Amino acid sequence: MKILQVALDVPLDTLFDYSAGDCGEAGIGDRVLVSFGRRKMVGVVAGIADHSILAPGRIKPVLQVFRDTPPLSGEILRLLQFCADYYHHPLGEVILNALPVPLRQTKPIAPAKAAAYRLTEAGLALEADALPSRAIVKHKLLLNLKQAGTLARSDIAALSPSAPQALKEFLAQGWAEETEEVGAAPSPRFIGPGRASYLPSLTPAQEQAVNAVLGKLEQFQVWLLHGITGSGKTEVYLRIIEQVLQRGGQALVLVPEINLTPQLESRFRARFPGAALVSLHSRLAAGERLRNWSLAQSGQARIVLGTRLSLFTPLPKLMLIVVDEEHDGSFKQQDGLRYSARDMAIARAKQAGVPVVLGSATPALESWHNAVTGRYQLLELPARAVAEAALPTIRCLDVTRANLVDGLSEPLIEALRTRLERGEQSLVFINRRGFAPVMRCGQCGWISTCHRCSSRLVVHLREKRLRCHHCGHESRMPHTCPDCGNADLAPIGLGTQRIEETLIGLFPTARILRVDRDSAKRKHALPEMLERIHAAEVDIIIGTQLMAKGHDFKKLTLVGVVNADGALYSADFRASERLFAQLMQVSGRAGRDTLPGEVLIQTQFPTHPLYQSLIRHDYNGFAESLLTERKQAEFPPYCHQVLLRAEAPLMETALAFLRKAKAAAPTRFDVTLFDPVPAQMARLAGNERAHLLVQAASRGALQAFAADWNKALTGLDGRVRWALDIDPQEF
Repeated sequence: MKILQVALDVPLDTLFDYSAGDCGEAGIGDRVLVSFGRRKMVGVVAGIADHSILAPGRIKPVLQVFRDTPPLSGEILRLLQFCADYYHHPLGEVILNALPVPLRQTKPIAPAKAAAYRLTEAGLALEADALPSRAIVKHKLLLNLKQAGTLARSDIAALSPSAPQALKEFLAQGWAEETEEVGAAPSPRFIGPGRASYLPSLTPAQEQAVNAVLGKLEQFQVWLLHGITGSGKTEVYLRIIEQVLQRGGQALVLVPEINLTPQLESRFRARFPGAALVSLHSRLAAGERLRNWSLAQSGQARIVLGTRLSLFTPLPKLMLIVVDEEHDGSFKQQDGLRYSARDMAIARAKQAGVPVVLGSATPALESWHNAVTGRYQLLELPARAVAEAALPTIRCLDVTRANLVDGLSEPLIEALRTRLERGEQSLVFINRRGFAPVMRCGQCGWISTCHRCSSRLVVHLREKRLRCHHCGHESRMPHTCPDCGNADLAPIGLGTQRIEETLIGLFPTARILRVDRDSAKRKHALPEMLERIHAAEVDIIIGTQLMAKGHDFKKLTLVGVVNADGALYSADFRASERLFAQLMQVSGRAGRDTLPGEVLIQTQFPTHPLYQSLIRHDYNGFAESLLTERKQAEFPPYCHQVLLRAEAPLMETALAFLRKAKAAAPTRFDVTLFDPVPAQMARLAGNERAHLLVQAASRGALQAFAADWNKALTGLDGRVRWALDIDPQEF
């Protein structure tokens, strides 16, 4: 009797034995329905054995083998196994959470009618001149349908927030019809008539980078593409992907944030109108994600563009992986399976024998170290792609003794006024949403704190609410002090809403737009706001990190940075690296076309080495100085780390668990265990948090230690929720 070893979505690091029963032959990678205790669960066959350690009478039969989708490939299962082993996480949870939600449900997937559309004969005969000249979205829809032949509903929605409405009009006029076909046009063309005329000319550095990767396209190699902001990294990706498509392959492009997906998607579709492209991210509806995932698994989707969850998408013809903005912390998941999508992308490329391109203007120090020591191949783009677009001038404004108008200095206000007079755009960058970080009583000193977190409640003045940006708790804004009854409560500090209110008062005729997670929470809000900025319908933008990277606004010539100094006080050894990257990225939004750009940074420390490196646009020098500090302190990349995280209702419970964990640690490995300490944010969502750090010079020794330690920790204290965080990014 063949024994099926089934992976289940349970927090147990083992496979479960079942017999095939009367369900017919099942193979590795098949989804199966099994009984587990009193429940029915979906699992994936991860192995097949000839016998089991269980008595024959205890082996339950598989209830059903699902045939609604192809089995998971051996390549994906090997990647998921490596991920589970490296991050010491149960294999069943890793495999099942890599699947779209509908594939984890206990019922078979009903064949869904593909929501795709194509032009009718009347639509194909329709000339663009027949549409109103100002109907830009209709023109775009008509052009894309003619080029692609068939477009999915998601593809149409990606063209513009108003494209679905334009499609309804096309259907009503008889110009378009629904079809069950999906994917690309019948005869895809990656090089069309006149294509060379609209492609931008490559700079010598871009051409060198493209040729280097193409020269080793069919073998594993990690390429670090270090290009200054505006140097044309995306164009390099596009040229390489073009060759991948012509050779019949698939490309996986990872981006750090969902907000970057629509604009990149539009650019990719414009370049490759005949190639089926799908996006994968958490904001997709479950059915849409399943459809896109299935198109990738079948090989129909030639380009997969998505956030970190798209890393585990089956791609039978994978020939290239691109990780854009590879330094971004969003690639590291901070709960559950705490994996780094960037690092796993490298592992996947190595398994598949394909190149992986890591792109950034400010690479992570670990990546930079690997490049300068020869482990990765370094490709540099030292100049902007548009010859007339020079790097912006960066100046630090000393605000130590300056009279500020709600946080804005006079030189910054004057610079904003000058841009308004010229008809140019400005961005005021403050990475803090809300009106003010805290509410304070001037009489007794009470401040608005979150009772569930070690943080302050942020003032949202328009909604008259106090909100915690960590756990989501909110309450009404009090009229009087809860401690002393004083009615003189004042918001302290700056947020995007306060800056917006100040700028409206200073420039009443200016068109001002605030872009943060509050203003962009509606589904199509951010694309609509970006369209307004591109159309020059906005004069001053107030933005958080949503505006820091990936955007190319031709008329934006001024960036003003407010409240940047806070990160300089952080105890996190990565804080200065992150601040430099953020400021370098947001500075790169200025002067990306022919108009010169200027960046004004308000600071109390204008001579700080970090700001001086920014002024010189000297990432290389700043990175080398940080690496010197890291080497002296024996921090990554000169060591490897594991963090044991623990949380419990009481801090003493969490610390007691960590002390037991330290005592239970195996002693035969050359590792250093530090004492348990409270986390930087000691309380989060009602739980007290602490951690214990382990370091080693050898990654192999640390992995072996973590494997043994993980087994020793199981069952140590059921009152504590704990997790091993391999290569931690936050403390």
